Amino acid sequence: MEHNTPLISTVVVGLVLAFILGLIAQRIRVSPLVGYLLAGVFMGPFTPGYVADQNIANELAEIGIILLMFGVGLHFSLKDLLSVKNIAIPGAIVQIAVATLLGIGLGEALGWSFGGGLVFGLALSVASTVVLLRALQERRLVDSERGRIAIGWLIVEDLAMVLTLVLLPAIAGLLKGEGNGASMSSLAMPVLITLGKVAGFVIFMLVVGRRVIPMLLHYVAHTGSRELFRLAVFAISLGVAFGAALVFDVSFALGAFFAGMILSESELSQRAANETLPLRDAFAVLFFVSVGMLVDPAIILREPLPLLATVFIILFGKSAAAFGIVRLFGYPTSTALTISASLAQIGEFSFILVSLGVGLGLLPDRGRDLVLAGAIVSIMLNPLFFALLDRFLADKDAKAAAASEAAAVDKEKAVPRVPLPETQLKDHVVLVGHGRVGSVVSRALRLNNTPLLVIEDTPGVVERLQSLGVEVITGNAAAPDMLQAANVMGAKGLLVAIPDAFEGGQIVAKARALSPTLPIIARAHSEEEIAHLKHHGANVVIMGEQEIAKAMLLQIGATAPV
Repeated sequence: MEHNTPLISTVVVGLVLAFILGLIAQRIRVSPLVGYLLAGVFMGPFTPGYVADQNIANELAEIGIILLMFGVGLHFSLKDLLSVKNIAIPGAIVQIAVATLLGIGLGEALGWSFGGGLVFGLALSVASTVVLLRALQERRLVDSERGRIAIGWLIVEDLAMVLTLVLLPAIAGLLKGEGNGASMSSLAMPVLITLGKVAGFVIFMLVVGRRVIPMLLHYVAHTGSRELFRLAVFAISLGVAFGAALVFDVSFALGAFFAGMILSESELSQRAANETLPLRDAFAVLFFVSVGMLVDPAIILREPLPLLATVFIILFGKSAAAFGIVRLFGYPTSTALTISASLAQIGEFSFILVSLGVGLGLLPDRGRDLVLAGAIVSIMLNPLFFALLDRFLADKDAKAAAASEAAAVDKEKAVPRVPLPETQLKDHVVLVGHGRVGSVVSRALRLNNTPLLVIEDTPGVVERLQSLGVEVITGNAAAPDMLQAANVMGAKGLLVAIPDAFEGGQIVAKARALSPTLPIIARAHSEEEIAHLKHHGANVVIMGEQEIAKAMLLQIGATAPV
């Protein structure tokens, strides 16, 4: 029996190398994606040693793309996008346009065609979902206003890239100059046919898929078989992607995205996401490995200036555009810097796009090498951007605190400013944060006619609360004088419902300094956060997982361990 078949060796060597290098990358606080890409470099034809079968790697990568896009669809939330649409939609469109123009300019300087520069610029304009979400999750920013804007921005980018993947094959001939002398109708015909096929697929999915897919999944779930449920999810994702390509002639990526999006509306979507995660991650790793195999490391020596220009566009060009747009819309510097840092990298969509561009003859191999090398560099440097952001915000808070102390010591030298309006409420509850947890708490307190004051800094939420007659102080509760304005000294309790335990600790410490006897209740996500909040003076810290476990035990008459 042959033990060294190309398929097995490609999978085994790819996963083992990716694991080792991904672990090293994680150890040095770099995204594991860098390790996966480097694993591909070591397996590729441009480095000595073992060379994997590129055709097999590409087939595996195609499955990885399908599962990646299925995952994007599963987590696509129209509600989240609409909540930040006023900044995310125009911001992402302008930022994509700026990065694309910069890419076209660099392509012109390198002697490429307009089509090559267009694909190159589009590839540089879209950030990696994996890298962005990981950075936000590490800082517990996903539920914050900054996090929602960043995720909404990324959704718009992803949708723009999905549309690009659909249209690019239809207009490839025009971009290559093959449409010279042709009438406008003949040039528009391929685009209209492609859009017609996509529209047919979308209608089919919305009319038939929306009914059949959730019904099928619910039927399988009621069988009680976990293996069948998992198999059903994979069959749906892969089957819809393959069927979309076979019947409607649209890409695997678009088919998988719509399958995930339709499934996201089902109450079983979270279970489906959890069940598919291991295999999705494994094939995603193989996708990144296959991309790494295309990278020629010699490009660093062969093309140093074009590579520097590419990295500059990724790290500074589109980030500067994003910063300016966010500030133009009136958001604070902290939000603008968070969005800029989030977008200072490129990832999976960029790889898919350049592969398509090379396959269509639009982008030269040189352009693909620059994008792939730029991706590795940008993903490696992205944590540094967030570290600088964290330091900037920490210094800003420290300066604000120092300025507040100086003003208290020497009031006559202080710069006059408009004081915060102080509440007249007494014996009330002060609620910090009106997100998923805070909104539930607020509704219950209002139903019980409990006097309530909310501290919130999200404009839409503030307006909604004011329309309900709830007293609101707009701003960050950790800012100077906010808790005094909320009269925590005369309150019956303080509820810190924000998800950021670090910021929550600052709020708790300031409240405890103002009132040694004030009951303070906060939320946490881990034992470390519980200890941190209690250390700063919280009376009670609630962790969601613990409360769920207690409720489950209570239902069966058992007692939770202390």
